[in-house]
Amino acid sequence: MPTELEELVGFLHHGNTEIRRTAIENLVGYSKAQPSIFKTDQLTPVKDLKLLVKDYPAIAKNVLTILINIAEDREVLESLAKDDAFLETLMLRITDEKEPNANEMAMLFANLAKADETLKLLQLRRNVPKTLSKSAYAIDQLMDCFVKGAEGGYNKDANFDYLSFFFADMAKSPDIREYFVTPQLRDDNIIPLTKLTVFTEHRSKIRRRGVAATIKNVTFDVASHPRLLSAHAPDGINILPYILLPLMGPEEYSDEDTEGMLEDLQLLPPDKTREVDVEIIKTHLETLLLLTTERSGRDHLRAVKVYPIIRELHIHADDEGIQEACDRFVQVIMRDEEGETTNGDTSKIEDVVDDDEDDQIIDVL
Repeated sequence: MPTELEELVGFLHHGNTEIRRTAIENLVGYSKAQPSIFKTDQLTPVKDLKLLVKDYPAIAKNVLTILINIAEDREVLESLAKDDAFLETLMLRITDEKEPNANEMAMLFANLAKADETLKLLQLRRNVPKTLSKSAYAIDQLMDCFVKGAEGGYNKDANFDYLSFFFADMAKSPDIREYFVTPQLRDDNIIPLTKLTVFTEHRSKIRRRGVAATIKNVTFDVASHPRLLSAHAPDGINILPYILLPLMGPEEYSDEDTEGMLEDLQLLPPDKTREVDVEIIKTHLETLLLLTTERSGRDHLRAVKVYPIIRELHIHADDEGIQEACDRFVQVIMRDEEGETTNGDTSKIEDVVDDDEDDQIIDVL
């Protein structure tokens, strides 16, 4: 005999709208507390939920919340990601400028990106939503949602911030990394990653964090480092200013420090603020460390005076993890290259210590 909870799940496909709505409202909490109830009868509840994404907006919102939560389960995740019809339903709705649940769909896409099956969105062609995009490719349309939709710019009910995590997970794939650094003929030869880098100082922490992770994951492709570091058209992506500006505060630098420093990083206003999120700072530092993989990258980072910026970050950072990440970078960038020698050891940050060390704050993460 089915339990009350199993009976409640059975109402997901009930023909009466009010009964469906009540059942789904009561099931939202169980999507975190007892997600296994949605896996009964060979995932029949999941199949019902996929159809209910097209239900009335209030019902669909709760349905999406349930799917976001239960997508943590691998079997459920694969069921969603392998379903081409379901993915098309999501694409059709998230690209609709009047979709009230677009943010929930962005969150679901962020979870779906953890499944390899979602990589098909790179090559998936579909109808062009003309108010949003010029491209027939799903990946381009999601990029346009993210870029044009910031702060309600495309859909008044959505900011699409969580798509940044979708891009970050997708960028773990070599094919997606190549997409991000390659000029797209179908999009006026724009390099997709350049659409994202401008958001590293956006006011949304979610957007900043996802974009920082995307940049880092793209940087795992060592062959793309020359393009990532270059500021020269048509292939240059010029990511350094967008990585370094969040690491900088209002500090003034000596003439020696600024000689060779990127112009975008000089003469910053006295009210310039440094990124406040510890994890974002560490992500940018990890990206910089990746860019030291080859000699050409290390030479470039030295030439544009990245060291003084990291030195100042180390001085002003209260977080031990940030300080350690700074030290790791400096140990690489300041060491002798093969065949070179320098006087003394310059492989540690030049410390500036306050007289009263007891006043220093240590954050417990």
